Amino acid sequence: LMLIFGATFNAVAQEKVVRMGNQKVGAFALLKASGMLEERLKPFGYTVTWKEYPGGPQLLEGVKAGAVDFAHSGDAPPIFAQAAGAPLLYLGYAPDGPKSEAILVQKDSSIKTVADLKGKKIGLNKGSNVHYMLVRALDKAGLKYTDVDLVFLPPADGRAAFEKGTIDAWVIWEPYRTTAEMSLGARTLADGTGLVSNNDFFFVAKPFAQVHTKIIDVVFGATRDIFAQASKDIPGTAKTFSAAAGFPESVMEIVLSHRGFDVHPMSHDVIAEQQRIADAFKSIGLISVAINVADAVYKPLP
Repeated sequence: LMLIFGATFNAVAQEKVVRMGNQKVGAFALLKASGMLEERLKPFGYTVTWKEYPGGPQLLEGVKAGAVDFAHSGDAPPIFAQAAGAPLLYLGYAPDGPKSEAILVQKDSSIKTVADLKGKKIGLNKGSNVHYMLVRALDKAGLKYTDVDLVFLPPADGRAAFEKGTIDAWVIWEPYRTTAEMSLGARTLADGTGLVSNNDFFFVAKPFAQVHTKIIDVVFGATRDIFAQASKDIPGTAKTFSAAAGFPESVMEIVLSHRGFDVHPMSHDVIAEQQRIADAFKSIGLISVAINVADAVYKPLP
């Protein structure tokens, strides 16, 4: 058995494949469309595979299941993932921005303020960045988390339920937010302004990091460079995302105007902010165990 296990581990260690997990929009989606990562990994003899997920929670579940080596998501998914024992390590972040997520209601809805959501059905992708924004918005409005009726739906199902009126409000990120505003006349009840930073995080799976250390800098460097390119050509970036993700270019230009493109390594302030999210989730029972975010940072900070 030891021989078999050793042989299996060695096979994994020798495998020169980087398995990228991406969502429809984000730095990794741009990397996929550009071919930049494949080019940069060629001299090292590595190939790249891609797997798309509908949201951060599902993508980080892919890390936990051992299906992907690199992933990206908003601020809340890694809290749930770390609490569930996923072997993820934070590499860095980019500021997605508080305007990139919002609570939407139908244009003719009687709901005028966040306080009016008491007793209402609210749709959201469980464990996603909007989950924390909703917690903060309810608290600011003087409501408890238990004062609303949550319906957990991935983005496509959330959009369908919102259109049909089977939910009273939809908490969603870009580009779904702008699409709903433009095509349905959806009204923004509140976005993340004054509530959240809404950072976009990049992760490596711990088993990969232990074996392929030199590749981490290549992937993180390409992530930084592709976003730097994107910031200099918003119309071109909108066109790329439109083709790759199926959203109109006009929507993508608005979406991109809401966010930042600078990719940074982790900092003490950002780790502390993630810790506040973890503590808030623990206090209202969204996670059952206390976690220390700093334990999941790839390179411990001095």
